[in-house]
Amino acid sequence: MQIFSKIAVASSVFLFTALQTQTLNAQDNSIKMTNPLLQKSKLQYQAPPFNLIKDEHFKPAFEYGLKIHDQEIDKIANNPAKPTFENTVLALELSGVDLGRATGIFYNLTGSNTNPTLQAIEAEYAPKFSAHSDKMYLNSRLYNRIKALDLKSLKGENKRLTEYYLQQFELAGANLSPADKEKMKKINEELASLSTSFNSKLLIARKNGAVVFDNVSDLDGLSANDIAAAKTKATEAGQDGKYLISLLNTTQQPLFPYLKNRATREKIYKSSWYRSEKGDDGDTREILEKTAKLRLQKAKLMAKKSFAEWKLQNQMAKTPAPAMDLLAKIAAPAVARAKVEAKEIQDLIDSQYGGFKLEPWDWDFYSEQVRKKKYDLDESEIKPYFELTTVLEKGVFFAAKQMYGITFKERQDLPVYHPDVKVYEVFDQDGKSIAIYYLDFYTRNNKKGGAWKSNFVSQSHYLKQNPVIVNVYNFSKPADGNPSLISSDDVKTMFHEFGHTLHGLFANQQYTTLSGTAVPRDFVEFPSQINEHARFDPVVLQNYAVHYQTKQPIPQELIDKIKKSENFNKGYEVTELLAASVVDMAWHTVENESEFKPTLEFEKEALKKYGLLVDQVPPRYHTPYFAHVWGGGYSAGYYAYTWSKTLDYNVYDWMMANGGMTRANCDRFRKYILSVGNSVDLNKAFKEFIGHDMQIEPYLKNAGLTGKE
Repeated sequence: MQIFSKIAVASSVFLFTALQTQTLNAQDNSIKMTNPLLQKSKLQYQAPPFNLIKDEHFKPAFEYGLKIHDQEIDKIANNPAKPTFENTVLALELSGVDLGRATGIFYNLTGSNTNPTLQAIEAEYAPKFSAHSDKMYLNSRLYNRIKALDLKSLKGENKRLTEYYLQQFELAGANLSPADKEKMKKINEELASLSTSFNSKLLIARKNGAVVFDNVSDLDGLSANDIAAAKTKATEAGQDGKYLISLLNTTQQPLFPYLKNRATREKIYKSSWYRSEKGDDGDTREILEKTAKLRLQKAKLMAKKSFAEWKLQNQMAKTPAPAMDLLAKIAAPAVARAKVEAKEIQDLIDSQYGGFKLEPWDWDFYSEQVRKKKYDLDESEIKPYFELTTVLEKGVFFAAKQMYGITFKERQDLPVYHPDVKVYEVFDQDGKSIAIYYLDFYTRNNKKGGAWKSNFVSQSHYLKQNPVIVNVYNFSKPADGNPSLISSDDVKTMFHEFGHTLHGLFANQQYTTLSGTAVPRDFVEFPSQINEHARFDPVVLQNYAVHYQTKQPIPQELIDKIKKSENFNKGYEVTELLAASVVDMAWHTVENESEFKPTLEFEKEALKKYGLLVDQVPPRYHTPYFAHVWGGGYSAGYYAYTWSKTLDYNVYDWMMANGGMTRANCDRFRKYILSVGNSVDLNKAFKEFIGHDMQIEPYLKNAGLTGKE
């Protein structure tokens, strides 16, 4: 989770020792010497000492870090010497180490392992951090020093870093009048508080949305392991003898393909869909409606028509128009394909004398039957071949070795923030150690939904720092003694998130601000999506898809079925993603407050306007629980998944035309894409790799949206 550019980079910078000596009083010095968050970790690559870090350390670390960073910023802004790259931009880049270290660890914990204490701290400090960010980025003296630099005299990353900070200051409102700066500060503070409140309410809604069943017969169709896990969860929730199904943050839920009881599916679906609009302590609508209006006010202050117009200036798309154009061109064929899929499902229901019309909670269950009928394949047949640790070590890691030459060694000597977390050391193709890598696999009530990659430490040649990375997931934890079997979608998620990790592992920048995944939203998903393709590489698939009981590799016949059905249900998959993207963009392309309407009405009208109001295909995220947009960094940016996927399909086609995902092609991908961070023009980097600008045709072809199966 990004707070703002200077404090989000954990352990990325160091303080000016002389400044500290001048300003630290005895109390400050005592806090620094006794607080593990305020000391450079002595563990390998500055991995966090989780065994020493306690909840009570965060507030003192934040107060200390804010104070010291303020002093550093004041010193840079008021430096009487003529502005130079070194005394202004580099000094800014090297400020805020303690605050960055503390917040980097804190926000990883609030996402993956929060508690009431951390939630209270998060709520308290969200407006403070926002005000601190504004204090820096709205500082006219600091901005004028950067603006005074001669860009023509700078080269490489020095020039790029200067351009980056200049744009960040201008995007923040450094050119505003003093009165408007004050307005901006108030808006930002309120937005920060609203975002924190949204996430807190969503966690409540997700927990409250868990569905309890009295009878095991209600769960007919689930595996013995899934039933055992549901029973354990119920017991943990004080419902001994019952069965609890918790929610993931998406609209559809992963157990739907297996649940035979239609009433059970409907109950879970409706609990998912209505989770944050019940008028209770988990209702998010008032918060998100206030957020949307404040974002528009912020854009207007910046002389932009809409929030999206302001937000996309530093993205690959640059303006909302290209993003919406891409979504629109894919929407029509996707919806057409989804309607064909819906008819196939309805025909199956009718052939079974179901006597009902297809509803969203029926789709996954019956589409699995359609898949089995068309391809003689169902998910339950595949799942025994996907045991979690095997997929990780013999799939994800094996593919990385094949493609890039890197290897992994499990580490059990480094402290972790939860017993479920695993740690690995990463070695490059020459055997040199390059990173520490954490994995947090299982869902918990105190973990936000979804899956993500974050850095505890960001790479920097200037600071001689190696990356320390974490991937967080929300897989269902099996009951004791049972294997952790995951779905084919979960396998895809593992390869996807590891693609982000590769982007971080291969970072090759001087400065953390430009390093690794610190790139535009509509580019950042591209490397991770490319890595998804590795899961179906024949050599890789045969290596990790091993039956957890018989230890036999997946038969070729089953592989052929999987590959043949790869684009099955693609109309649904793309439509639900586009629907969420359009909902996001609709909220953020509003140009007048009078255009806003109550949440549910606004969403319905937006979907209808763009031809994505399909009864059986709901958005992947319904507005009230759209965490990416209201509680994360994807506001006006959810289109990025489709934009990045288009980049991915362009490059994947290039690779297939040039021998596949070979070591040579992947080394080239590492050179032009994975290792450049944000140190170059990424549109140019993409074109240099592939030889042309992004084209839409590869998306339509690879997604099976050209009218052919």
